[in-house]
Amino acid sequence: MLRRLSLPTKGGSSPWVRKLPLFWIAILSCMISVLIIVAVLQYRWTKQLSEASEVRLATTLQPLMIGWHLDFFGELSAICVALQVGPDSGERDNWDDYLHRYVNWSHAPINPGSVENIYANPGVVRSIYAWETAGKSSPRLLRLNPDAARIEPSSVPKDLEPLLARLKAKSSSLSVGLRAWESADLFAEERPKNNQRTALVSQRSDLTTGWQFDPTVPAIVHPIVNTGRHSPESGAQPASSKDPINWIVVVLSLDYIQTKVLPILTKRDFSSREGLEYKLAVVAEGSVPRVIYSSDPGFPLGNQVSIDSRMNIFGPPPESVEGDFWQAIKNSELIRNQDWRNFSAPVWFPIIQYGSDDQPWTLLVQHRTGPLEAIATSIWRRNLLTSGVVLLLLAVGMSLIIFATRRAQKLAQLQLNFVANVSHELLTPLAAIHSVGQNLRDGLCDTKADSIQTGSNIAGQARQLTDMVRQILLFASTQSGTIRYTLSPLKVSDIVETVRRNVATLVEGNGFEVDQDVQEGLPNIMGDLPALSQCIQNLVVNAVKYSGKSRRIGISASLYGAKASQREIRISVQDHGRGISSSELGHIFEPFYRSPGVVDAQIHGTGLGLAVAKRIAQAMGGRLSVVSVVDVGSTFTLHLPVLSGARNETDMVVSDSV
Repeated sequence: MLRRLSLPTKGGSSPWVRKLPLFWIAILSCMISVLIIVAVLQYRWTKQLSEASEVRLATTLQPLMIGWHLDFFGELSAICVALQVGPDSGERDNWDDYLHRYVNWSHAPINPGSVENIYANPGVVRSIYAWETAGKSSPRLLRLNPDAARIEPSSVPKDLEPLLARLKAKSSSLSVGLRAWESADLFAEERPKNNQRTALVSQRSDLTTGWQFDPTVPAIVHPIVNTGRHSPESGAQPASSKDPINWIVVVLSLDYIQTKVLPILTKRDFSSREGLEYKLAVVAEGSVPRVIYSSDPGFPLGNQVSIDSRMNIFGPPPESVEGDFWQAIKNSELIRNQDWRNFSAPVWFPIIQYGSDDQPWTLLVQHRTGPLEAIATSIWRRNLLTSGVVLLLLAVGMSLIIFATRRAQKLAQLQLNFVANVSHELLTPLAAIHSVGQNLRDGLCDTKADSIQTGSNIAGQARQLTDMVRQILLFASTQSGTIRYTLSPLKVSDIVETVRRNVATLVEGNGFEVDQDVQEGLPNIMGDLPALSQCIQNLVVNAVKYSGKSRRIGISASLYGAKASQREIRISVQDHGRGISSSELGHIFEPFYRSPGVVDAQIHGTGLGLAVAKRIAQAMGGRLSVVSVVDVGSTFTLHLPVLSGARNETDMVVSDSV
């Protein structure tokens, strides 16, 4: 009697395989969370780096502006130092003394390398006047002429009329004169109820103390405690701070400042080897802004919103709260707690105010390549883009690792299934051969008919084993690329006949009928006859396995393509079986793949037939395609290029590199 071997079920799976998707879901969730956290941190880091870059640029810009401010102050205040109006406001001096100092200063040799006269620039001063208002109903204007070294009466220039009228109204005493800059309706809330601030003004020992600036002329003025051109007689009472005062008026040359002083200072403080790094402008702001100087034509008109930094050149009024603050820190480092985009320089001369809308001169600066904010934003975007690319590459790398790992595990699982399938397929005929052999040993085959039947069974099982081993070896050869094909011109009819002859036993043994339809007059193709026959034979074997109750298989061959360069031979194998679902069509040509339905149906196979057929088709310069409808059937088609008439018909040897 025949003995059967008990084999494991091919459709089972181990517990770790069922748990695998949950494991990968957890891994992907962790990786996505890490990438999101890194992306958020990277965004914050790049933002902080951008802000730090902007601050770094600002800390470079602000010292340049302060240095420019100090140089400009030195240019305008040089005449103040030269006239030597001390804390006593000229009590012991007369107009001749000031004339003599002015003559010496204006005729002194200019030595830019000397620290003493680094700011000695007589061109800055247009004229110096003595405005005698003390005790006079009709004030007198005197002009100090340095060329003739004498004092001359002068008419009142039209541009000085508002200033001189203001000074005349503030000539009642020194304490009033020192506050001539202050408008009646300005800083009323800051005016002290005692004389503390006035005492501070009178006690200053700085040589520029008491000088006040009128930016509209422009001019610098100082109250003078003297009564004319001669000193008081010997033994007379000294002048009092409550006596009426006169004024010394230094009229500056605006044209010289615009064309000489400001361009030189700009080049000195804001230039590098490549030239000016910044665009600069000095603007008299107010209801109608007026450009005093601009390093570039058209700047800053239309560019106000992109100004990098704005500095009040003369600073706040010295007796204001902000002025006291500046007096306390004017010799310190950068004003770190101030907004560097809009700040006031250390206090200069108080600005004579004519109304609440008066504004002093302002220095506007913009980087030549663009606003600093735009530069910092560009740095931020570049860093963000770089970090984004790095994160993207990291994500792609991690995805590729996961994909490769998942693919390797899937391939490993397919190979395990293949081993299980092959083991089952090998054990079945071996078990049959073993059983038949035992029957022969036990003498169960008494008649000639039994011997013939036994021999047929052994031959059939051996042939099945041979075909299976040959299929595995063929797959291994195509997989490694070591198989070599001999290409020669072939007739399509010869290929079909070879296939029918090779599968005749299989087809007839399973009760199938083959419908053959080969178009007459088909052109030749270039190929290897055994390989092409094996390719189509695999398709026929596949049709036999999955035809179900239907026992008809169709083999057809025809020519397609209108153009000569696009013509091809199509050899199709059609069955009327179970069909293939659309979800499985993309996998059926993968090595070792067998659909779950096929496994559950206990249909024998190794999952290599279609993979081998596809590799052979590609090695012949063709391809395989499939059209399938579930419960209707499938049609596999081999597409082969037509042999061109110009091709050499001699045999060629090629290797499978697919």
